[in-house]
This record gives sequence, C-alpha cells and structure tokens, in this order.
Amino acid sequence: MENWSVEQVCNWLKQRNLGELVPKFREEEVSGAALLALNDRMVQQLVKKIGHQAVLMDLIKKYHQQKSGLDCLTGCCETASQKFPEVISGKNLKSFFTRHKMLQWTSSYALPDFPYDVKCVLAEKKCPDHSMRIRIIEFLQADMTKYLEGSLYPNSQQYNVVVNALLQAYPFLDEDGNGFLLWKRALKDRFKYVRRPIEDDEQVLRNKYKFGHRRGQTRKSSFVENKLDDVQVQVEEEAAYLKGSTMDLHIKWLMQEYMKTQRNWKEVDNKMNVTIEIRRKMISNKAPLKDILMLFPFLRCPYQLFREFQLLTHMDIYKKTVGILEIYSENILSLYVVRNNPINIMLQENLKQHTEEEVLKYMKMTAACLLLPDVFGDDSSLFAAVNEEVKAMTPVLEVKNPFNVNSCEFALYVEREELAQLDDCTMALAALVAAFHVFDIPCPKRIHRTLKFLESLVFEVRKPASLP
Repeated sequence: MENWSVEQVCNWLKQRNLGELVPKFREEEVSGAALLALNDRMVQQLVKKIGHQAVLMDLIKKYHQQKSGLDCLTGCCETASQKFPEVISGKNLKSFFTRHKMLQWTSSYALPDFPYDVKCVLAEKKCPDHSMRIRIIEFLQADMTKYLEGSLYPNSQQYNVVVNALLQAYPFLDEDGNGFLLWKRALKDRFKYVRRPIEDDEQVLRNKYKFGHRRGQTRKSSFVENKLDDVQVQVEEEAAYLKGSTMDLHIKWLMQEYMKTQRNWKEVDNKMNVTIEIRRKMISNKAPLKDILMLFPFLRCPYQLFREFQLLTHMDIYKKTVGILEIYSENILSLYVVRNNPINIMLQENLKQHTEEEVLKYMKMTAACLLLPDVFGDDSSLFAAVNEEVKAMTPVLEVKNPFNVNSCEFALYVEREELAQLDDCTMALAALVAAFHVFDIPCPKRIHRTLKFLESLVFEVRKPASLP
C-alpha cells in the first residue's frame, strides 16, 4: 500500500464502499504513503461524515496491525524454512499465509453488540419478523465488513462462521433445522446488494474476466449471462471444471430447451450428465435454490428429479415408492391411530361413491400416503398441506381434492415455491423423498420418523423401520 498511486487509493476506496471520498482524495493527491500517514485531525479535514471517518481510521489501523503481524509471521516462517526448507517454500508458503489468516479470522470473530430494540426481540426468544430480520442482517454484514478490513467479498467459510455464531448464541433462530440456510442466504443477498454501486469498478471487472467473463462484454448483458458470471465467481474453487466456455454453452442450451414445448429429451439427459459435477458442487456449497433451478430448470420435471436421485443413489425412487404404497396401504388404513383422522373419514365417505376397483385402490393409496406422518406421530404440516396453504420451507406436498378423481391436484413445494406438478400420490411421495436428497436439504426433526421409514424401504436396509 505504501507504493500506491493516487488512482490506486481511489480504487481501494471504491471497493470498500467509500466512493464518496474519491473526489476529495484526488483533489488533495492522497497517495498510498500519504494515506498511511493520516492522523485523526487530517481525516476530519478530509472526510465530513463521522461514519466515514470511523471506517477509514479503522481500515488504516487494521492495515498497520496486519502488517506488523505479517512481519512477525514472516520472521517465524523464515526460521522454519531454515529448518524445513522442503516444507515451507514457494506455493506452500502462500498457502500457509492464507490458512493462518483464515484461522485467525475464525478464532477471533464475535457477534456485534446489537442495538437495543434488536436485543429486546432476541431476549424474548421468539422468531423475529421480516423487518427485524433485515436489521439483524444489516448489522452482521457491517460487522463482517469490519473483520474483512472493508472487503465486500466473504468466502463460504466466513459466512458459515458468522451464521454458526448467531445460531449458537440464539438457538431459537434455527427454525425447524433450516435456520442456517435461511440466515446464510439472507447475509449473502445483503452483500450482493451492498456491492451493486461498485459493479463497474475496475477490480470487479477484472475478477469477472478472471472467472469467465468474456472480454469486451458490456454491462447490458442478458440476465442469464449475469447469473452465469455470478455462479462462476461463487464456485471459484471449482474453476478447473469450467473448461473454457463449454460449460456455459451446456447450461444455456438447457435453459433454452426448457422453454420449448417439444424437447429433445435424449440430449437433455446428455447435457444433465455433463453438468452434474458443477451442479453438485453448487448444491454442496449451499448455492441459493432459485439460482440452481434457473440454471438447471429441468430439475423441476419429476422425471429429471427422479433421474438425478438415481444418479446419486443408484435407486429407482418411483418404482420403490409404488411398491411401498401397494404393500403398506391396507396396513396403514387399518391402524387404530388413524381411525378418526379427518383424512380417513374423508376417504370412507368417498369410497361409498365408487365401485371401480382401480379407483378404490388409487384412493386408498392416496389416503395411506397422507396419513403416514400421523402414524408415526410426526407433524403432518411438514409433509403435506391438504386443501391448505403451504407454510413449510422444507420440501412439502400441496394436495387439493385428494379423493376427487377428476379434480385432484398434487404439487411439490420447496421454500414455499412450487417446484413441480405431479400426476398422483405415488409420484408426489417419490418427489418429496427425492427432493431432500437431490437438493441436500436437512430433514426437520418433526418429520424425521416418517422419512426414516420411507428411506429404509427405498434403500433396502437390512432391518427396515416398521409401522408402529
């Protein structure tokens, strides 16, 4: 930083969301050396807003501390390299510094001192409303930016550290076991929002080009291309798998083909096979589901959802589900625990109106499917919403008119958004189980026994779970 020109200092200010200070710094010709020599009085003359003064002084202070710590660490490394020259050298030394910085950040992080109104809400141990969530996320984002010395580009591990600290301090924020994903996504979205004013910055454009942004591409690129750039930056560690623009072409083809009425399903299967590695990397890195579905929209098709499950587990989920319902339907309906259940009462009323054997079998299988959570004493609202609005964030079925052969509807919802329309209860149950595995979503505790029973039969464990 000592050797920076005035223009480099201005770029540094933009990256740290201090773009308002650039004209004044140019006017006063503040170079890197001058920046590090600023004292409190000089900063007050240069910068009008108290908030900007505090941030700037904090950044300068952090740089001096980091430099002194790095000098010390370098001395230790030189000593170590004399003893073990083959261990710490070249590329290994760079990796050593990076790892040390990450461990230092992880061990030193502590939650910020939230404002009084936020503390009051958290003290009640109740889930905050939308506006209060935004307040919490804003403070976490500002605090992370301080720890990152003004950078607006945290990595995945740093997001994990902050969200884990939040949930450990306030366990009630972990709603049905999904709190980690929701808070992490909200925090990432907040950083994206804060980065918008600097998207034309020279350093940002260099990063985009480094991770696949084509030279000369303008800011007016399509929404799809922007999303692809975001994904490429997000999966920096997987850049080796993005062989030139080949992966981009595969993904764009899938997105375009999905919009057609007549689809080339054979080529869809081939493209999904080719892109599975980057797709699994995105899912394991907890990329937002909406981004995954936008790039790979065929996961909304039940056939492709089942196929993805089979690629991961080597199991035909639909075929297994058909067998489960055919074997267990009568046993489930005969259990005393479901005798007075509204679903069972509705079934008995509708059975009287039909005589066709296939229709009766279909209705019984539908009822058995919907009654499974009640059999195991689980929360049925996390399994299926029957003639009701979907409220669960985890995969759940929406069922309308389940025993009306002409107007029954089944749909799979994830994060309260419709993922797929389904033909019948068998396909719906198979899609529900597959969604948890394909999108790597933790199973809520209040529905754990039901899904454990189904998975034990699907995966053919030696001692499958049994009905109570």
